[in-house]
Amino acid sequence: MIYNADVLVAGLGPAGAAAAAAAAQGGLSVIGVDRRHEIGIPVQCAEFIPLPMGKYAKAEGVLYQHIEGMKSFLPSGAVAETEFPGLMINRAAFDQAIAAQARQHGADLRLGSRLTSLDKDTSTATIATVGGEITVKYKVLIAADGPHSTVAEALGLPELETVSTRQYTVPLLREYADTDIWLSADYPGGYAWLFPKGKWANLGLGLDKRFADDMKIPLDALHRQLIAQGLVGNEITYRTGGAIPVGGLREQLVVDNIMFTGDAAGLTHPITGAGIAAAVISGERAGGAAVALLARQDQDALADFEEDVRDQFEVAVSRAVERRRWLDQYWKTEAAQTDDLHRKGWIAFPDYFLA
Repeated sequence: MIYNADVLVAGLGPAGAAAAAAAAQGGLSVIGVDRRHEIGIPVQCAEFIPLPMGKYAKAEGVLYQHIEGMKSFLPSGAVAETEFPGLMINRAAFDQAIAAQARQHGADLRLGSRLTSLDKDTSTATIATVGGEITVKYKVLIAADGPHSTVAEALGLPELETVSTRQYTVPLLREYADTDIWLSADYPGGYAWLFPKGKWANLGLGLDKRFADDMKIPLDALHRQLIAQGLVGNEITYRTGGAIPVGGLREQLVVDNIMFTGDAAGLTHPITGAGIAAAVISGERAGGAAVALLARQDQDALADFEEDVRDQFEVAVSRAVERRRWLDQYWKTEAAQTDDLHRKGWIAFPDYFLA
C-alpha cells in the first residue's frame, strides 16, 4: 500500500514526537513511525530535564520531583556541591504526552513499525508494520531515530561515536533533592550517577568501552556502597541501558529534504549525556521548518533549521567533544586517579571552562 504525506518522521522519542506535533499543528499531513510497540518503553534515560523544559512536564503522571543541587564526588573523596535546578520525570509519560499532542493535531503515528529502505531520489520510504509492508512518499523526512539512525545508514552517512550506559532503578530510603555524580577512573569516558525520583532512584553509569568492557561490576559495587550508607535499598526493580552519542553534531544536519534531530543529529552533550532538551527543541524546529518550506514556500527553511540548531548547540557540544578527546589520553594513566584531571573534565567545576 502506498501512502502520501507531507512529512514522514522516523522515530517517536521526544525529538520525533515534537517534530510530528509541530508539523501537524502547522497543517501538514504527518506520518510518524517507531519500532517500539509503546512510545517511551523501554526507558533508556536517567529522566532528568532542566527547569526551562518544565512546560513539557505538566501532563498527568510526568513529574516525579524537583531537583535542587548536584554533588560531584572526586577520586579523593572530596565533594563539590553546586546548584543544579531541574525536574525528575517519568520519561515514558513525557514522551507519550508529546506524542498525544501530535495525534491531537492529526498526526498518524504508527508503532511497531520501522523504516527498512529509503530512496532519497524519489523521496520514498519502505516501512515494515505489524500489518505488513507499506510505502510512504514524503516531501520532507525528519530523522529522529537515535544514535544508530537507520536513515543515516541508508544515506551512507558515518556512524556516530557512542558510549554505553547501564542503569538500575532502586528504592530510595530517604527524601533526596540532589543528583549525585561520581567521577573515577573506574568509569573511563563517563561517570556514575544517582538521580532521585520520589521513593525511587535511577542509579547508573556510562563508560567508553574502548577503555573498559564491564559495566555490571562497577555499578554493582556502587550499589553496595550506597546500600551500606543507608541511602538506597537492595531491590532492583528495573534495568536498562543504551548508547549515547558523544562525537558531536553530524557534519550535515540536512541532506536534501531530510533533517536530523536529537540523538540522530548528535546533539547530546558529550560530557554529561544530557539530550532531552536538545531533542525536543530540534524536533520542534524541524517540524516548524517543514511547515515553513511546504506551507509558506520558504526555500531557505531547511538551511535556516541547520543554522539555528548549530547556533544554539554547537559551541557547547564542540567544547565537550574537545574535552573528551583530551581526557582520552589519560584514562590508562595515573592521572586518571587525580582530582585535578576530573575537575577539568566535569561541568560542575570552573576548570572545565578554563582549561
